[in-house]
Amino acid sequence: MRRLILLCLFVIGLVSAVFGFLSFQGLAAKGEFETILLDFREDIPAEVIKQDLQAIAQQYNVTPQLDNKFSEQDHVYIIKGDRQRLKALQKSSFAKATEIIEPNYVYKLTPPAKPVWLGEILGNEQRQEFNPSLIGPNDEYYSKQWNLHKIGVEGAWTQTKGSGVTVAVIDTGVTQVRDLKETKFVQGYDFVNDRVEATDDNGHGTHVAGTVAQATNNKYGVAGVAYEASLMPLKVLSAYGGGTVADIAEAIKFAADKGADVINMSLGGGGESQLLKDAINYAHNKGVVIIAAAGNENDSSASYPARYPHVIGVSAFGPDGEKAPYSNFGAGVDISAPGGSDAGAILQETINEQGEGVFLGLQGTSMAAPHVAGVAALIKASGVKEPDAILEVLKQSARVIQDDGLNYYGAGQLNAEAAVKLAAQGQISFQDFFRWLRDNGYLNPRFWFDGGAVALLPKILMVVGSYLLAWFLRVYLPFPWSWSLSSGLIFGSSGLFFLKGIYIFDLPQWPFRVLGSSIPELGNTLQGSSALNPVFASVLIPILLIALLLGHPSGKWFAIGSTLGVAACLTVSAVLDPTVWGFNDVNLARIFLIINALLCYALARLALKNEEKTA
Repeated sequence: MRRLILLCLFVIGLVSAVFGFLSFQGLAAKGEFETILLDFREDIPAEVIKQDLQAIAQQYNVTPQLDNKFSEQDHVYIIKGDRQRLKALQKSSFAKATEIIEPNYVYKLTPPAKPVWLGEILGNEQRQEFNPSLIGPNDEYYSKQWNLHKIGVEGAWTQTKGSGVTVAVIDTGVTQVRDLKETKFVQGYDFVNDRVEATDDNGHGTHVAGTVAQATNNKYGVAGVAYEASLMPLKVLSAYGGGTVADIAEAIKFAADKGADVINMSLGGGGESQLLKDAINYAHNKGVVIIAAAGNENDSSASYPARYPHVIGVSAFGPDGEKAPYSNFGAGVDISAPGGSDAGAILQETINEQGEGVFLGLQGTSMAAPHVAGVAALIKASGVKEPDAILEVLKQSARVIQDDGLNYYGAGQLNAEAAVKLAAQGQISFQDFFRWLRDNGYLNPRFWFDGGAVALLPKILMVVGSYLLAWFLRVYLPFPWSWSLSSGLIFGSSGLFFLKGIYIFDLPQWPFRVLGSSIPELGNTLQGSSALNPVFASVLIPILLIALLLGHPSGKWFAIGSTLGVAACLTVSAVLDPTVWGFNDVNLARIFLIINALLCYALARLALKNEEKTA
């Protein structure tokens, strides 16, 4: 029986891993493209490349061309093609002369929700989270920027405002609207139209740039996070919000070569690109901090490029501090920042369809990412230079969110004040530490009752309770103690609960949650909810196990142990946390759990009586 149980556990783990791998691979191969990129090897002579391009043009009836003027030095060409042509090229003789033949995936701006006009924001006082006791900048709509108050930006400004740092905004371009006239700019580039002037024809990039470094304290408009930093506008997305990985990769390398300290990419999609990954590694090795939006599909993993190594993936939360309904979460999310929700959008000046300056409130992870980019600029201005060290400061200073089993928030919620102080001083003072303890609830006795080490108490009680039930029955109905019985007791009562806390970057978490759940918890483990599913938190699963395994010489002990374990789990849950789907009344949920716990106990006793008669 021991071998059978081990085999079952192995199969469960294997199936979980396979499904997790398939879901992980799905995003890597799932992407839109209309062209194929050919990255020729650096050691191939120009004449050979020319001959190969002519042969490709003739064989496939296409016209190879450079994606932009910077592509020539990297030997990157693109041709029209679909997946069938891609496979043919990858198997052809031309592949020997190339480093990469892959789809030229199209990434898009993470689509914001319906814009909120300034008049609506001014007319809805519920969207204000401004503390009038604070003496902030004199920008006329600063009081409406709940997002900046939420991250404690004024405390950060007492240390630095980002002077001397350059932030590259890789987006739809940036138009210097009225509230960006006093912001410092360095030369950028338009990779869509191949020109130096990278103006915005969408509005997205200008809005994002404003959050990073909008002119502040100028008695006009709104404020920006690192308003003394310089902006480098790099246009890779068209007016319709789409752009290719070839352009994005060149923009990243351009930013790294031209002295950018931070890169913000409020864009994303499916499809893993080796060319883009190489560009990210290139920039990271040159000391550039790279930030990207996690995506707005409410999926359990961030989109690319936030998923790539060396990219800080940012999810979004609203004015209430809760995860924004649209925000992606899970694998690839490193930290969260204000992105807005229906309760309050992110206000900035941008352009309308006529190219005129307007104040708009938008929401999305696109709006969250530039908050992190701005704070990264403040950290770098404070003296922390290396990208990995800046990420560590962001994580250590973040407001930790308890019970974040689905990784909604990564390391936590962005905290500009704590991040800058940690960067400037190398350590947090006693006052900062005390404030951190207070903000995270550690000074609240309820935290130590509800969480911390005491959180293990219910699980311990479940396991101990299942063993006590087995011991009690063994007094009246003697039976041998076995490894399969013990396994069943644990599986039914607590599961391998410690696995739930494991988080491995860029891998799905649900296999760990499944293996870390007891039988009653399996019905809600994928959703990450604490409320029990009434189907699983009942006598139904134990009945099924008894029916299937009672005739097996060893399997019956696993079924009996699981039944007693479920009885213990339901009993403890009824006392400590009686929450069940569909039962709004706590007392009804408690009665339901107790009744099913008694039925499980009676079922185990009946199975043991049957075993005694058979023996």
